[in-house]
Parts: sequence; structure tokens; C-alpha cells
Amino acid sequence: MADKNAFPTYRGDMEYFCLGCGARYDTTELHYTCPDCGGVFLLQDKNFDALRETSGEEWREIFDTRAGSKNDPLRGIFRFYELMAPVMDDKDIVFLGEGNTPIVQSSPQLSAELDGQKLAFKNDGQNPSASFKDRGMACAFSFLNYLIRTQGADDILAVCASTGDTSAAAALYASYASDKIKSAVLLPQGKVTPQQLAQPLGSGATVLEIPGVFDDCMKVVEHLADNYQVALLNSKNAWRILGQESYAFELAQWYDWDLEGKAVFVPVGNAGNITAIMSGFLKMYDLGIITALPRIFGVQSHHADPVYRYYAEAPKKRKYAPVEVEPSVAQAAMIGNPVSFPRVRYFAEKFEAIAGEGSFQVVQVSEQDIIEGMLLANRHGHISCTQGGECLAGLVKARQLGLISADETAILDATAHMLKFIGFQNMYYENTYPAEYGITPKPELANMPELVIDAESKEKLSAQDYTVACASSIVEKLGLKHR
Repeated sequence: MADKNAFPTYRGDMEYFCLGCGARYDTTELHYTCPDCGGVFLLQDKNFDALRETSGEEWREIFDTRAGSKNDPLRGIFRFYELMAPVMDDKDIVFLGEGNTPIVQSSPQLSAELDGQKLAFKNDGQNPSASFKDRGMACAFSFLNYLIRTQGADDILAVCASTGDTSAAAALYASYASDKIKSAVLLPQGKVTPQQLAQPLGSGATVLEIPGVFDDCMKVVEHLADNYQVALLNSKNAWRILGQESYAFELAQWYDWDLEGKAVFVPVGNAGNITAIMSGFLKMYDLGIITALPRIFGVQSHHADPVYRYYAEAPKKRKYAPVEVEPSVAQAAMIGNPVSFPRVRYFAEKFEAIAGEGSFQVVQVSEQDIIEGMLLANRHGHISCTQGGECLAGLVKARQLGLISADETAILDATAHMLKFIGFQNMYYENTYPAEYGITPKPELANMPELVIDAESKEKLSAQDYTVACASSIVEKLGLKHR
């Protein structure tokens, strides 16, 4: 039997497929939207049928064996090489430790607070740049390396619009991938947390701010990609979507390839992640790697909810329309016109054709629910960002609506590390939210430091008396008992 730790010999024949007009293009160059109709692309392997010659059981064994590999190109998302972007050689692949993020079961206490609901968080904030975007960037930059090697591409400027996570990931991977790649990121002025702004600056990217929101930045980078020689790294880049499919592959592998009774909650911003996750599950189902699809719940804030509004209508009345966003603590999801909406619709139809009505749904939650979802999760040992809080709020809403039962296992996507969004926690504790957020903090949830003894009192005490006074104050506050 071939060494399963060796880099795969299989090579696919990838092509772009336009969801708008059905046009197909080869992948010898980067395309973002269809030159014929402007539609968004998927990437498809024309040799995919050859993968069916390997049984689902054999694929499971291959992927499980690779999970322990010490071969760098197979240690991360590319251990699922044949299912993602199987045109690259091992020398093309960028690995910074992305993927393999843990799925952490909720504490019994959190489950009890949610009426016995079984749930877990997949902590994608434990990727290298502290967000899920590293999955897509690992694939996108590996493809850029492939173009440099095979097409002689040189002096590449990688650009993206971002609310924070995309820019952090793009700048990090650009700084590592090749001296032939430079990066520039466009951020909405004043709409990115200090932590997220610091990341691309630290990685050496050119950071450009423009007034407005993410959608304004996106229009600018789209104009650049349409008219100038740049590598666009937003989710219009179909190679990025491929990398994010690894989330689905890892989730299935963790549950021993059995997704019966599982429900996956995903925050929806630009809709690239939920697109990738559905695509990944469908590929595995097609190859017999899994025999049941999980249910998918997209979650949107009422401050940025175009996908929810579309699916809230009866099928025959549905008409997609962008919305004007309002400020949101789920900053990465504050997008009123998601680029990947056509992909969502495409894969949702496929999901429902296989798994039936209710296998794909979208729920809407309030800003208050989102921030309190984050606080609740993290008070029970998680490291959830506001988008993870959005997922927990979505689970609570789904329970209230009778869309999910307590005996289903809900897996919540915590897309980034909570430290990226710590300012929103501080605003809640300090009750400093601007009115437009619509959040009224509950005093009982606030957690602020308490001064044990003031500096003036300290100055009046000897060193020994100061120690005793501090200890006595702590004993009183904590209700400690003598041994």
C-alpha cells in the first residue's frame, strides 16, 4: 500500500464555473468574477469522478492516517488535498499551523442553562492569525505560489477589503509566502478593532483606510481587481473558498465521519464561510465519506441581515436585496451585500434536495443577544468572539422557534479569538455603547476590577500592616474562613 504520509500523486484538472451564466474557464490565471456576465465562480475538479474509485471507507482511512503526519504540506488543511485544490505540488503549499482547531464540548453548566442542549464550539480563533480566514488564505497563497512556479508570475500585489480578520490573515500569509508577493489592505476607517488593525501593520502590509463601511471598501477593491493587475483575496476569490471547506472536513473527522443528529451554526457576513462549509459536506457525501448531512443554520444580526430576509419569505416570493447595515458587535458579519450570496443559494438548494426541508435555515438575532451570547459562552470556559456569540444566540433562537431539539448536537462556529473583540466586552461592562448599537447592559453581567485598598491608605501603613489590611479586605470580600 502507498505511504499515506507521502504527498499525494493525484492531480485534478480545476476550472472556474460561473453560477450566473454557466461559463467555464481554465485556472492558468486568476479570475474573480465571470468576464461574460460578472457572476461569481466556483472551482470544480473535472477529474472528480475518478475520486469515486476510492471507497468512502478508504478515504476515511487515508484522512485519519494523515491527521498524524509530520509532513508539513499535509499537516494542515491540505491533509484533505484531493477534496480541495489538487493541482499544487508540495513545494507550493504554505503551512503556518492553520487548521486542526479544537472542537470543545460545552460545560455541563452551560448546557443546563440552555435547557439541556447538547453543544460544542469549534474554536477557529486558534488559527495562526486568530481567525478562520487562515484556512482560505493558506489555499489562496499556495495557489499564488503555484502560479509563480508554473506561469512565471512575478511582483504580485495581493489586496483585500476587510473588517479586520481578512486583512490580518492576508498580511500574515503574504509576509511568509514569497518575496514576490506584497500585500495591501483596505479597512473602513474607525470600524476595525485596535487588535485587528495592529495585525496587518505588524505583518508589514500597506494599510489603507477609507471612510464608510466594509461594502464601500469592497467596491474599491473590486474596481482594482477588474482594472489592474492585483490578486484579490476576498471571498470572490474561489481559491479562498476552497480552503475554508476544510472546516467541514475537520468537523466530520472529529465526529468519526458520523454527522447524524448534528446541527452546524455559522455566522453569515460575506457568506463565504457558510458557502465553503456546505460545499465541503456535499463533497464528502458525494464520495460516500459521510452518509448523512448535518443541518446548517446561518445566523445574522438584525443590523445586517439580507440573507435572513431572503429566506424568511416563502420560496416563490423570495427576492434578494442588499440592506443598509447598522453598527454591530459582530463586526466581521456587518455586511449588507454579501458577495457569496449566489453561492449560498446554489448550495442550499443542493442541501435541501438531499436532506430535505429544514436542512438549511437562517435565523435572525439581536445585537443584545449577540454580545450576551459571547459573555455567556466565555463565562463557561470558552474563548468565543462576538461571531461565536452570534452563533450561540442563533442556537437559542432556533430552540425558541422549535427548529432544533435538545438531543441534537449543535456545533457553533467561533470564527475568531475573543481577544480580537475584547473592546465590545469592555463597552458592555462599562455601559458605554453608543445608542446606535441598541444594547442596554445588564448590571448583573458586568464584571469590573475592585480596589482592595486605596493608595492613600497604603501610605499610612507599615509594610506588614499593609499586607494584613489587604488580606483582611480580601477575606471580607470573598467570605473566606480560617483553616
